[in-house]
Amino acid sequence: MLKSLLIKNYAIIEHIQTEFEPGLNILTGETGAGKSIIIDALGLLLGDRASAEVVRRGADKCVVEGIFGVSGNSKIRSLLNTNDLEWQDDLILRREVSAKGQGRCFINDTPVSLAILKEAGDFLVDMHGQHEHQSLLRSETHIELLDDFGGLEGLLQEYRARYGALTGLFETLEELEEREQQLKDKRDLFEFQMKEIDAVSPRPDEEETLEAELRVLENAEKLFEATSRLYQTLYEGEQAIYDQLVVIRNQLEDLSGIDRSFEEPKSEMASAVAVVGEITKFVQQYNSRIEFNPERLEEIRTRLGQLSLLKKKYGGSIPSILEHRDRIGGEFALAENFESEIRKIRDLIRDRRKECSDAAQRLSAKRRDLAPRISSSIAAELGKLGIPNAQFEVRIDNAQIDHAPGRERKRVYVQMGRDAYEANSRGYDLVEFFVSTNAGEEPRPLTKVASGGEISRIMLALKSILAKSERLPLLIFDEIDVGVSGRIAQAVGKSLKDLSRFHQIVAITHLPQIAGLADTHYGVLKSEKGDRATTKIRKLSLEERVEEVAKLMSGTEVTEAGLEGARELMGVSGKNERPVQRIR
Repeated sequence: MLKSLLIKNYAIIEHIQTEFEPGLNILTGETGAGKSIIIDALGLLLGDRASAEVVRRGADKCVVEGIFGVSGNSKIRSLLNTNDLEWQDDLILRREVSAKGQGRCFINDTPVSLAILKEAGDFLVDMHGQHEHQSLLRSETHIELLDDFGGLEGLLQEYRARYGALTGLFETLEELEEREQQLKDKRDLFEFQMKEIDAVSPRPDEEETLEAELRVLENAEKLFEATSRLYQTLYEGEQAIYDQLVVIRNQLEDLSGIDRSFEEPKSEMASAVAVVGEITKFVQQYNSRIEFNPERLEEIRTRLGQLSLLKKKYGGSIPSILEHRDRIGGEFALAENFESEIRKIRDLIRDRRKECSDAAQRLSAKRRDLAPRISSSIAAELGKLGIPNAQFEVRIDNAQIDHAPGRERKRVYVQMGRDAYEANSRGYDLVEFFVSTNAGEEPRPLTKVASGGEISRIMLALKSILAKSERLPLLIFDEIDVGVSGRIAQAVGKSLKDLSRFHQIVAITHLPQIAGLADTHYGVLKSEKGDRATTKIRKLSLEERVEEVAKLMSGTEVTEAGLEGARELMGVSGKNERPVQRIR
């Protein structure tokens, strides 16, 4: 519900701030006082188009801000979550328009786009009269209203589960077919690359091993000469290190026999002799194994060249070559088996389509059962509201498609017998409301009915029938009483009053029969401030309400008889008593 509204520097409004209450909120005032300007400002807040012309002359910008109670509004919660906006039970919407025509929008003090602000407005308010936000004038909402009225949420959820499964399979099929074509185009390339890699058959650690062997073979002569010299130095030469160390060891043994302090040096020297002996043995064995093999050298160089070429083409390393081979091998195998995979998906689509079609048919049957009930109920309600010859129809149609072999559409459809129909997340029905308000006229689409008091009463009738199921918190009726009076005005008032048990209502009226039923009554007044006009709004006390209703009944001259008539109309037995509504 709308808790409060702030308007600054909008048209002739300099500054007003007022709080609204649950139930039926009535706005009255002289013609030209600015009642509709207040509604226009609220429309701006909810996403209507704006221009610099709405800014009050002399002001830098206009501001409209509304605070809405949204604690139970799941659609608003979802919108805020989707757009990473802070959730709080009181939702603050603000719209600013500068004198240069530039605008800014805010939700809970966070800047948002106009589209997001408008989406929030569509979840909060329904305006009827000469304004936008008329959800019933958008034919796409008619099917939602029909389902809400019939309590078809369970059937709808069942259908949507089947529809989601079918849609997912179509997406999988489309992806497979796209990949099939892509792989067909690359099949020859993949086959060539696989043969090229397989011809070399690289192994994971092969390159390091080959490079080590290559270094040895390329330096075989150097290694032979170096190890030969080293062996001479260590063992075979005239001054061989091994022989000299043996002499030193022997001398230390002699000295240790005289002085035991030589025991440790003698032991270390013995170890040195052993170490040099092992080194000498290794050098001798290594030298004997050195191989001069030009053929093996050339073989390794050729192999490394093959690996280098593959690395340049397939990722720079042997692991990347092997990874590429595995990937294109899998893709190639998939290309070979695509026909089988696609056949499996098509078989699943056939099964899931049958399930989806059955669910869609059950949902459609319920809607067709409901349609006459809603039609007759709304026609009867229109009769009460002064449109006695009204006809109202809920028309349900379907869009048949050609699903012949070779021309089958990729989008989801449902099948009823031999016929196929377009489907979406709400089924395969196309629902639209038709209305005729004059005898002898054929019903026309509700979306094409002229605006004004008549369309407002049509909306009121629809809302009255759908009140328990339609969940927009706030309904605004601007000039709903155009062209009605007397008994019909009383019926309109009663309908508004009944509707206010399910929705917060804000209505502008000139009829005492409607104003007298208000839960909260606001007076709108245009006054002069300096040499400029400005609009004010004020919540009226009980006595002021009685006087305002009396004015609506008899004009500006309010007599005691007029006041008494107003009290009688409002069901007020005394000035200090609260009004008791007598109309039931």
